[in-house]
Amino acid sequence: MHESGEDYIETIYLLKKKKGVVRSIDVATELGFSRPSVSRAVGILKENGLIVMEDDGSLNLTDEGLKTAKAVYAKHTNITKFLMMTTGVNEKIAEADACRIEHIISHETFKGIKKYIKEHEEK
Repeated sequence: MHESGEDYIETIYLLKKKKGVVRSIDVATELGFSRPSVSRAVGILKENGLIVMEDDGSLNLTDEGLKTAKAVYAKHTNITKFLMMTTGVNEKIAEADACRIEHIISHETFKGIKKYIKEHEEK
């Protein structure tokens, strides 16, 4: 999946947790994208079986979409934590960097980050 698709899936997941109901306009507002751009992305995510659009226009993640969203969000949160722990940058900077890194990091490196956090996190 492309970086933008992961961003959309993660955003839908987080908005759903926060608001309960998510519509395309919510995603557009959150990401700062135009409605046509979001509409195109929603169509692609639907074609790929990651989301469904209900009759009322709300967006819901499929089981596969939810699995993908949780994986992307786990990368985001763990990389953010790792950057804060190891570099001393503030959360805002770590979040911004994690958002870029989460899309390109290898599985092996991510496993190493999770291991580092587990071993060094304050109990």
